Amino acid sequence: MIAELRTVVDLGPFANISPGLTLIVGALLVPFLSGWVRSAWTLVLPVIAFAHLMLLPEGYGGHLYVLGLDLVTLRVDDLSWMFGVIFLIATLLGMIYALHESHWLQPTVGLIYAGSAVAAVFAGDLMTLFVFWEGIALSSVFLIWARGTNAAYHAGIRYLVIQVGSGVLLLVGLLIHHNATGSLAFNALGLDSPGGLLMFVAFGIKCAFPLLHNWLEDAYPEATVVGTVLLSSFTTKVAVYALARGFAGTDILVPIGAMMAAFPIFYAVIENDLRRVLAYSLNNQLGFMVVGIGIGTELALNGAVAHAFADILFKGLLFMSMGAVLFRVGTVKGSELGGLYKSMPWTTAFCLVGAASISAFPLFSGFVTKAMIMSAAMKEGYFWTWMILLFASAGVFHHAGIKIPYFAFFAHDSRTRCKEAPWNMLIAMALAAVGCIAIGSLPIYFYQLLPYASSYEPYTTEHVITQLQLLMFSALAFALLMRTGIYPPELKSINLDSDWFYRRLGMNLVEGVAGLAAAVGASFGSIVNGFTTTLGGVLHRHIGPDGVLGRTWPTGTMAFWTTLMLGAYLLFVYLS
Repeated sequence: MIAELRTVVDLGPFANISPGLTLIVGALLVPFLSGWVRSAWTLVLPVIAFAHLMLLPEGYGGHLYVLGLDLVTLRVDDLSWMFGVIFLIATLLGMIYALHESHWLQPTVGLIYAGSAVAAVFAGDLMTLFVFWEGIALSSVFLIWARGTNAAYHAGIRYLVIQVGSGVLLLVGLLIHHNATGSLAFNALGLDSPGGLLMFVAFGIKCAFPLLHNWLEDAYPEATVVGTVLLSSFTTKVAVYALARGFAGTDILVPIGAMMAAFPIFYAVIENDLRRVLAYSLNNQLGFMVVGIGIGTELALNGAVAHAFADILFKGLLFMSMGAVLFRVGTVKGSELGGLYKSMPWTTAFCLVGAASISAFPLFSGFVTKAMIMSAAMKEGYFWTWMILLFASAGVFHHAGIKIPYFAFFAHDSRTRCKEAPWNMLIAMALAAVGCIAIGSLPIYFYQLLPYASSYEPYTTEHVITQLQLLMFSALAFALLMRTGIYPPELKSINLDSDWFYRRLGMNLVEGVAGLAAAVGASFGSIVNGFTTTLGGVLHRHIGPDGVLGRTWPTGTMAFWTTLMLGAYLLFVYLS
């Protein structure tokens, strides 16, 4: 089907250039433009890159021979094509959402960031992947720092350290792999070698594996309004792509993904910052994708890719709606919001579409993508994994499907009155909402774009009734917990989980080591100072004005000592 959609023409030298480079090079012009010209260019650029992708032939291109390494900078196949399409759609939506920005920084680094992600998924070798892997880290951090707050600065530093650390592991792993195999081809890698294991951990960091995940919840909510939308689309999805390319069918991914899908729910329930709730929800949805990759069948991999595609749209839509609230009200604290449906009705409606999509309501995108993964789990005998995913599905309805719109728009009236979101934000949200509904309502056409031929039918009576029962009982549980006052209150604090090890324990260790070093330094300084004082006294006694070597001696005495030293020297020369 993809081959039928693609119109291949002779692109000449451009047939060897990744669409990601189109974005990166084009982004370099943004700082030199202004006004409507800049805005038009940021919108046209993703369209040009998309047209470029649609014209590219399948296969390998962009061969380079650098420092003895045979690099393949462009590989177009069904898997990379699917991720490239959704990345370019997300780029266009992000640029529309950012049209109100008057400064050039965010559109520029946003396009470079998106271009690095696109180039990474089209990389045909591991070294090219590494280059753009680091490009993703170095460009995206500016979307966090651009917010200009002290919290954003420190979160950006932590984010950069972890992301660059992932790149270092990837580099070491690919070098070990190349030394062992003589190849840098980015295909199935496996865990049976040290190089493969290191690259697996590198991918796991960027995919937010358990205990490696908290950079996501730490950094994303501190980014700018536009930055969080873009961040939610690319970094973790590049890691999902890398796992699907290099580790499909790796059994350990199934329990890892199940844990990812389950544990963020508990933190999301007590979180007060609604963008942080969505960050935990993003981690939850990544778990479904990782399970699909770990199962490794065609149905499961189709489900993982489809869910990644859908997640970029509905999670981006939810982050857009909360970004609009932050832009207009100045906060996304659940305890400080409520009643905003009166001031922001369109934003409310689009948020509800995103909530229905992530909750897998029938006729919305999550219903037709998440079901593929769960069906594959049941079909392959992963019953307990299926049970965990079912629990996670109910949990995501609680914290993302109900909590986000309820506390932002419908809870107690905060009496906050503001303007509706800017027109460009509403357009971006509307387009994302249309995508969510189109995928959920017309899955047969969407399935034809997936890497493997699919005959999966999501709208069976059993599936529809089961899902509606799950959603209704989850809604009932939420209502009962709220009415009885049992629902956990939002904590007006920063909730730490695995980041406790570096934000608390790590900082305490650093402060302790610094204190110990200061104490040792003070003691050493005291010893040195005492020694120099004593030495100075001794020298003063001997060579000072009244010292033996410092006072004036008689001429005869000096002549005697001179003669004695000369005699000793002559004796030494004679004997030697």
